[in-house]
Amino acid sequence: MEELLRLLAEDAPGSELARAAGEDAVARDLALRIRAGMDASKKREAELSALVDVARELASARDPGGVLQTIVHRARTLVGTDVAYLTLYDETRGDTYMRATDGSVSAAFQQLRLPLGAGLGGLVAETYKPYWTADYPSDRRFKHTLPIDDAVGEEGLVAICGTPLVVDGAFVGVLFASNRTRRPFSHDEVSLLGSLATLAAVTLVQVRAAAETAAALDQLSAAHAGVEHAAAAHDRFAEIVLSGGDVDAIAAALAELLNVWVVLVDANGNELANAGRVPGASVPWQESVSGRLTRTEDCWVVAATAKGERLGALVIGGADDLSGADQRIVERAAVVTALVLLFRRQAAEQSQRAQADLLADVLSGSADPRTLTDRLRLLAPQHRHDPLVVAVCRGDHSGVRARLSAPLEERLVLSGPYGGDLVLLFARTKAVSAARDLSELAKRTGVTVAVTGPAAWGQPLVEAHRQAARLVTRMIRLGRTNEAATPDDLGVAGLVGASEVDVHTHVQHVLGQVLDYDTQRGTDLIGTLHAYFAAGQSPTRAATSLHIHPNTVQQRLDRITALLGNGWQSPSRALDIQVALRLHSALG
Repeated sequence: MEELLRLLAEDAPGSELARAAGEDAVARDLALRIRAGMDASKKREAELSALVDVARELASARDPGGVLQTIVHRARTLVGTDVAYLTLYDETRGDTYMRATDGSVSAAFQQLRLPLGAGLGGLVAETYKPYWTADYPSDRRFKHTLPIDDAVGEEGLVAICGTPLVVDGAFVGVLFASNRTRRPFSHDEVSLLGSLATLAAVTLVQVRAAAETAAALDQLSAAHAGVEHAAAAHDRFAEIVLSGGDVDAIAAALAELLNVWVVLVDANGNELANAGRVPGASVPWQESVSGRLTRTEDCWVVAATAKGERLGALVIGGADDLSGADQRIVERAAVVTALVLLFRRQAAEQSQRAQADLLADVLSGSADPRTLTDRLRLLAPQHRHDPLVVAVCRGDHSGVRARLSAPLEERLVLSGPYGGDLVLLFARTKAVSAARDLSELAKRTGVTVAVTGPAAWGQPLVEAHRQAARLVTRMIRLGRTNEAATPDDLGVAGLVGASEVDVHTHVQHVLGQVLDYDTQRGTDLIGTLHAYFAAGQSPTRAATSLHIHPNTVQQRLDRITALLGNGWQSPSRALDIQVALRLHSALG
């Protein structure tokens, strides 16, 4: 068995594992299964790494033609087929046409058009679902047509896999990987091609939008009567889009170009950016504004709209009038603003998906720690060595992430759903501080939050999450809903089920205010508490055991109330305090 474990650790091939197992069939089967799992994990990691490289390569492409050629080349390389090709949807003709190929030799195939529903690609385009076959010419599931079969035959294709390119429900095209010999496609290969198609679709739409914006700015420059003014607007907005600038840069550029003040609001009227001398009063804004500049009171308002969705509005003021040319500059600025807002939202969605995937791998405890560290370095390089506080939010947590306060938002490392809960990982804070900051959020959103940690990356973090999950379950059972708490906040109940307990920290959490008071003033309120509970919470009997007047005991109890807060004598709080007193005595 030790020999098998050594060979597994050294990444030995299956033949060596089988030889080492000898006649032990159970050990041999188990070792080969572990070997297969390790190989599958490595293959998946390699595919994910390749997808990251593809995303970077696509992000650097500036023209649609370059993007499409990159897509098909990468598809052919990653899936390992003879040919890869991509068709785009033609809204005018209602079909798809061949746009890019890699490995193709047939001119007829490269000029092929596929009606919706015809052939494998036409079926993908019609249903928005992937289809694949090991032998297309003889597969009767698909509607064969003479032009398609002739082109496929001339190219010599046999096995074909096609997956749709869809962005926000809009069909863009179909990505294919094909072989000239019969071969099946595994589900992993279909999934990999689908992931590449998703990256390709988003990038293609973004590049098209950028090209359209650049074209619109070119038209703006040509039509503007003041050539220098239009050129300045064109250059500034184009530079912002191509350099990845944010909405603050757009507002600042527009304010400078037209000598006005600018306020950008989102779809709900919340301010996103401003520039120039904005008046103190709230700016006029109506939800019904359109994509054309309109006059409202002393201001001008235009909606920032993308794909029929209103993402925000630009409010312009500080000018008695705007010329027709200047009005068009504002309208084009709104187009650029909508584009940047759309990019920012898509980037945020992609980042959240990447965070959720990494979080799931971290909390499962099954992924390779070195790989997790590399992925974390890409998402949050400044926190990869920090111990983390874990917050598990249970309930309707849909609005929690957006309502985090500024201090918590700055310390947030990873967030995402896991096991039906929302899990938040914070760096450079303590569990007590995080719970305090999350308390108001829990009340506003109606979630119950359990906070544990800090814990180091790896198994300690996995254990901290499990403890938080158990804690939030106990909170709900005890009726402690719509609040945020650490294990120590639950007193005795918080100690139940904990993998380990820091007794000193627990005592300090429950009795710290009283202990500090005694230390600073030389009093013995802790002794009074001991006597009070020993006397069955009778101040008179406690006074007798302490040999002092009952009024003195009552004065000390009033001081304890001021330190611990009202309700410390209730049954549940009294039990927690008595346990903490016992633990304090045990600590000496």
